[in-house]
Amino acid sequence: MRSTRPSSTTSRGGSARRRNSPVLAAVALASALALTATGCESGDAAAGGEASASATATATDDGKLRIPDDIRDRLREHGIDIDKWKNGAWKNWDRDDWLREAHEYVNPIIEGLWNPDRMREAEEPDQGVDDSDLSGDQGVTDPTPEPVEARAVPPSYHAAVPTAGKVFFDSPKGSAVCSATVVKDPAHPGKSNLVWTAGHCVHAGKKGGWYRNIAFVPSYNDDGKSVAELENATREDVAPYGVWWGDWAQTSDQWIEQGGSTGGDGAPYDFAVIHVTPEKGSGGKSLEETVGSALPVDFDAPAVPKVDSVTAIGYPAAPPYDGQKLYRCQDRPGRLSVTASDPTMYRIGCSMTGGSSGGGWVAAGADGEPALVSNTSIGPVTSGWLAGPRLGEAAKGVYDSVSEKFAGR
Repeated sequence: MRSTRPSSTTSRGGSARRRNSPVLAAVALASALALTATGCESGDAAAGGEASASATATATDDGKLRIPDDIRDRLREHGIDIDKWKNGAWKNWDRDDWLREAHEYVNPIIEGLWNPDRMREAEEPDQGVDDSDLSGDQGVTDPTPEPVEARAVPPSYHAAVPTAGKVFFDSPKGSAVCSATVVKDPAHPGKSNLVWTAGHCVHAGKKGGWYRNIAFVPSYNDDGKSVAELENATREDVAPYGVWWGDWAQTSDQWIEQGGSTGGDGAPYDFAVIHVTPEKGSGGKSLEETVGSALPVDFDAPAVPKVDSVTAIGYPAAPPYDGQKLYRCQDRPGRLSVTASDPTMYRIGCSMTGGSSGGGWVAAGADGEPALVSNTSIGPVTSGWLAGPRLGEAAKGVYDSVSEKFAGR
């Protein structure tokens, strides 16, 4: 996973505000931008048919988790001893053993690993010519948007935004956090186990591999407790709808090959889909059934001039925010071109900081109903605006691949 906004990120201001030509502006932005959420590595959309090395555990009579033998065997193929892994071997980030390729994703469940303290302390990491034709946007950067102050989502978060939650994962720098959204699964109508986030929240990009211990917590801190109150919180307080482990994750091939921890490298392809399974029994219910909702994903969102409003949702963790509460920003998007040859990104004014990375951007779909159209990817350290990728063919390829992988299961 790739971190969304490392502490080493640079200001969003400066050259981003200059009225340069699109190409010059793109060069300046590439050096000035920093990721806003915890990182993930991009995956290969064409690798959806590869055998998953994820571990779906079952409970034995004594309550302990049992990893199926075939999963153990696949993990051994990657040099992973499941018992040693659970006892702390996952902390070994030796580059030679850091799994990188799309088909190498592994994420054995370690029951109880994500306890309230660990969650609280996780940090943000350092087509045809019609109304949806984007050709006029290519290589274009609009003036920097005016800052929009993020507004706190009133508790309960589940009542207000049931599809929102947090993604937790471990990186070489420690435990990290991003935001994420429950999305629909065409292979399992009404019973989705799919979560949408940023690529840098699951994969480190061109200089690393897959993050570890990836888990999703829907409606994290649903009651909006303060940091002081959370010090004595139970797991049910912070994770009222359970902890869901990523048994498969996929990001764009472009993110894996180009993604970086700072700057705009790979940002136009900074998206990922995670298939999850409950750490503990969910009574046979899917994630969508458990939370009661899932958003459709719009891969044909209109060009920027035709989008009236977008709402970005997330758990900002860098100051002045503490990462424990849900916020949202609403603004009319503009265009941001990081590289003239790559798809132009959406950009909105928003004060949210690191930790909000991966959070869903919601707008009215073709039918007028809310749909996910992007996710938070990059933004300056000083905050003020956020940018998210346009979801086109590459994003749909990742989404369809994960859905098809679990079709019929």
